[in-house]
This record gives sequence, structure tokens and C-alpha cells, in this order.
Amino acid sequence: MPHSDEVSPVVHGFPHLDTVRTAITALYRRLSPDGVHRYELSLPASDVLFDASDGLHLGAQRVARALVRQLRLPEARMVVSFRAMEHAAAVELGAGPEYFVELNERFARPEHRRDIGAALAHEITHVLLHRLGLALPTTAENEILTDVVTSYLGAGWLLLDAFRQDGMSSQKLGYLTPEEFGYVLAKRAEVFHEDPSPWFTSAVAYEAWVRGRERAALDRRRPPLAGAGWAARRRARAAGADVFPCPVCAQRLRLPREASGRPVSGRVRLRCGVCATVLECAP
Repeated sequence: MPHSDEVSPVVHGFPHLDTVRTAITALYRRLSPDGVHRYELSLPASDVLFDASDGLHLGAQRVARALVRQLRLPEARMVVSFRAMEHAAAVELGAGPEYFVELNERFARPEHRRDIGAALAHEITHVLLHRLGLALPTTAENEILTDVVTSYLGAGWLLLDAFRQDGMSSQKLGYLTPEEFGYVLAKRAEVFHEDPSPWFTSAVAYEAWVRGRERAALDRRRPPLAGAGWAARRRARAAGADVFPCPVCAQRLRLPREASGRPVSGRVRLRCGVCATVLECAP
């Protein structure tokens, strides 16, 4: 997993949004709606808090166990070590029962230990995806998938909270932009009716969450959804646009058609076949 610092500027915005949506669809397809809803509760901040009494290795093992439980992995032993390396962390995937996670030695420093949970979250999600056999076609897409799944299953708020920036330096973990992390967390928050904002200790992470939430809200206002404005729905109707992405899982949906082949008129309810969300549409 990469990390940026003073040398590498942080990319902002939503450059990976198509892949993010593909990843959410793939997650629902692999786990099913019921499977996703098993992750209703996010990881509590208290489970990953590093306090002064924690020894480095025992504390890292404790945090790793908390993430294993959050991601509903079998209680396999996570061996966490620290070494000099270019990236933030790496995991060795195999048949188990033990998994070996290496963290950049900078996380051993007292001032960086609070981000051990964020680094471990991404790597342990790699283990989950390996066990599920869930993957996208390219390495870059798979890293985005990993960040998305980490966030959607309740542990990715740690990755966004690890984003910090001031006039002299910056730090960001993961492959998504801060705003994209905010977007995925907002999509999760809509489904599970949670508010992650109190968990952020970083002011810039909170700002990115707000921008991501605003972008996610637009998905609920796209025609032909009832939340779209009348003028937007009229333009879409005139253009013959009756295919649209589900605002929850991004699966492409189509309005039912009349015998004449024209899209139905009036309000209709559609049930997404991937995430089972019932949507109100107003063509």
C-alpha cells in the first residue's frame, strides 16, 4: 500500500469513481445483500487505539486481531513485523493459517503508531479478498477494490483519518483520493444509517468526508429517480434515457417498458437485483 509524504503531492477529487462503483457492485454480487449487511457495525475507534501502555508488537497484534474480527475472517494468526520499505505495508498471501504483514518501520515511531490500524486495515482486507476469490482485472483496479471493500465493510474510516496535511507536509494512505474515501463511506452510511463524522481526528479528513458525502448525494438525484428534479427528469425522458445506475450498488437498471416499447409513465418502484434496494422512480 502506498503512502504519500512531503515529496509526493496528494491527489484530490474523483478520478477513480468508475472503478469505485464497479468495486461496490462486485462486492454486492460476491457477498449478496445479506452478506454485506453482516457488516452493519463499523470498527470502534477504541479497538484500534494505541495508548502509551501498549508495547509496539503486542499493540500491533491486538489491532490486527480487531481487524480480523471486523472483517469476519477466521481467527488466523496475523504476524506483524516492521522493516524499511518503500510502501506503507505489504501482506504475504497464502493458504494460512498464519498471515504475515509487514509495516513500514516509520509506524514503529511513537508519533506514527496511531496509523498502524489504517495500514493493517488495507492489508488484512487483501486477505479477505484472497479468501473470497474477489478480484478485478488489473493490479491497479484491485488496489482500489481493496480500499473500497475496507471502507464499505466498516474499517476504511481509518484510512481516511490517516490523511493529514499542513503547510509543510502531508500524509495519505491507500489508493483512493481522500474525497473518494469520503464517497464510499457516505455510500455505506446511507445503507447502515450511521454517521462516521465523530470518528475523524484529522480536520482535512473530515473535510474530504463532507465532499465525498456531497458527491454521493448526487447519485440519489439522478433521473429517473424520484429524488431528481422535474427539469432533469424531463431532459432525460426527452433523450430516451431509461437506463440508470442503482444509487446504492451502481448496478445498471432499466425502467420497465409498455407494450409499445416506450418506457412506462408515472411513478414506478424498481427493486435492484444486486443489492435488493427498492427505488422510487418518476419517469
